[in-house]
Amino acid sequence: MIVGIIGGGQLARMLALAGQPLGLEFIFIDPGAGISAASTGQHWQGPYDDPELLRRLAATADVATYEFENVPPATIEYLARHMAVFPSVRALSCARDRLQEKSLFDRLGIPTVPHRPVNSRAELAEAVEALGLPAVLKTRRLGYDGKGQIVLRAPADIGTAWERLGGADLILEAFVEFQREVSIIAARNRAGEVRFYPLSENTHERGVLAFSRARPGDPAAAEACRYMGLLLDEFAYVGVLALELFDVGGRLLANEMAPRVHNSGHWTIEGSETSQFENHLRAVLGWPLGDTAPVGYTAMFNCVGYLPDPKAVMAIGGAHWHDYRKAVRPGRKVGHITARASDKDSLEPAISALKAVLPGHVFD
Repeated sequence: MIVGIIGGGQLARMLALAGQPLGLEFIFIDPGAGISAASTGQHWQGPYDDPELLRRLAATADVATYEFENVPPATIEYLARHMAVFPSVRALSCARDRLQEKSLFDRLGIPTVPHRPVNSRAELAEAVEALGLPAVLKTRRLGYDGKGQIVLRAPADIGTAWERLGGADLILEAFVEFQREVSIIAARNRAGEVRFYPLSENTHERGVLAFSRARPGDPAAAEACRYMGLLLDEFAYVGVLALELFDVGGRLLANEMAPRVHNSGHWTIEGSETSQFENHLRAVLGWPLGDTAPVGYTAMFNCVGYLPDPKAVMAIGGAHWHDYRKAVRPGRKVGHITARASDKDSLEPAISALKAVLPGHVFD
């Protein structure tokens, strides 16, 4: 069977690596040259909305999916008229727009941070008056990894923020003092079968995920799974869905969702019976989902802007190396490293050893 993927970055690459043992073949539509996924399937180079490439994909592949939210919804709408494509364009469109997303959380009764739409300098002033400072001004669309957002800490920041972001539709969100950031990842297949992964506890640096740790048995997981279940039902979702949340004094507030495999779930490759990548493929193909039970205790480090010495990494017991085959540049995710151990206490020495060979990050 052939799976078409819109996008050819590291997520597409890891999907293909998970699918190859299942006998699957892959086609990637991506405008870039030398894409991360190139060695794992066919790369059809061109814009994500190239009508000829989409026509060929619909005629060639058995199912289509996408690796990130910046895919134009019109691309998925076109494919859906000619072939099976998952997740749905409705889920994609909602996740692309922070205001739509927050409005959906409100409607479903999923707690989230206070927020206001901002479409003018006057509305920004009104939103600041309503929410107070500090607050976070964000573009409604196309922001990721900390891009397209500015923290307002004092009234003097308002004018500068408007000058930088005022050309786009915006949303102002209250700044919350959280104890930790967590995410829940689930898969739902065409038959409605659902599997949840253990909660991930995440650390970001400058808006980019630096470190994730699987937390099997975390007491917040039940609440996170309930919110996730509401979203899966709302969209009659097919595929892997991630929901990022703030833990504020034991209460979870939804931050954003991602209709795709997610960076905070990379640990599942070594740390679960079935990775998020394999389960996404199973889901969109209509196959039964695999077991998501954890295999020991696992943590994941992102390599952002550099790759360490692989020999130093692989000399550490329980460490697993993932090179995305991308050119190294500042702020770019170019690989990740997973540490796994049979018990919680044995994981700590591996984490400490990896911190020593991964300088420049804040993990604690």
